[in-house]
Amino acid sequence: MKVKLFAGLALGGGKTDKTCLALLEYYPQYRKIFLSQLFPRIKTEEELSADQIVCQLLDGLGKIEAVGFDTPLKLPKCLRCRLKCPGYEDCVEPEIKWMWKFYRERNKKKRPKKLFTPYTERCAELYISSELEEVFHPPHAMGSNIAPLTARALFLQRRINAPVIEVYPKLSLWRIGRALGVTKSHLRFHKHSVGGDESREAILEKLVQRDIAFIYEQDARTMIEFAPAFEAFICAMTAVLKFTGQTEPRPKGFPRSESWIEFPRETIRW
Repeated sequence: MKVKLFAGLALGGGKTDKTCLALLEYYPQYRKIFLSQLFPRIKTEEELSADQIVCQLLDGLGKIEAVGFDTPLKLPKCLRCRLKCPGYEDCVEPEIKWMWKFYRERNKKKRPKKLFTPYTERCAELYISSELEEVFHPPHAMGSNIAPLTARALFLQRRINAPVIEVYPKLSLWRIGRALGVTKSHLRFHKHSVGGDESREAILEKLVQRDIAFIYEQDARTMIEFAPAFEAFICAMTAVLKFTGQTEPRPKGFPRSESWIEFPRETIRW
């Protein structure tokens, strides 16, 4: 029986215990998903860093088709650029030109928004924040809250011997949940301290009831009680959906050299 392996990684700070890794087995012949292993609360052990533990776990899992990260995997254009800088008002690089076009077209439709900052944010974040069926607020790759996690993801990416994709769990969860008929309120508040556990439980129940995923009761309980473990699972699910051709393509005219955030199509064939 052929099986494909996919991993999801929800990163916390390198000195915390909030990093989680999920491993999914996908059986293409039956289109079934099995959460085979869940590693919650990965942390440093004496002189063995949490980063090293993550890499060792991934190396020991076998051939992985893709690893879904819940953090940015590429820096904003201005931090990658090595050209003499004229300022982004006069820049002709494809990413910056796309941002200007997007900003100006957006301002024609709605009240003027704050000007973009291409040294903290990327094209994908601008697109997701305003062009989908729901309002989303993906963190900027070098925003104050996520910049340390971006640095950690870039460090880990160099050591992982598998293709990697970037995932925005809130958006992936929204698309997966809507395809399953989960109420919008559950999808909007899955991380809230009050009621978030009920939302995560409702979503997992739908996946199991529809015979889409097999999840051990203990792992389900862990994901209900600990949101990062749940998001690692969602990242791995997104990697499976990309493998089956069910994630959204880049929009027309999107810069080729810019990174993209993978998220499911609105209609999913389970």
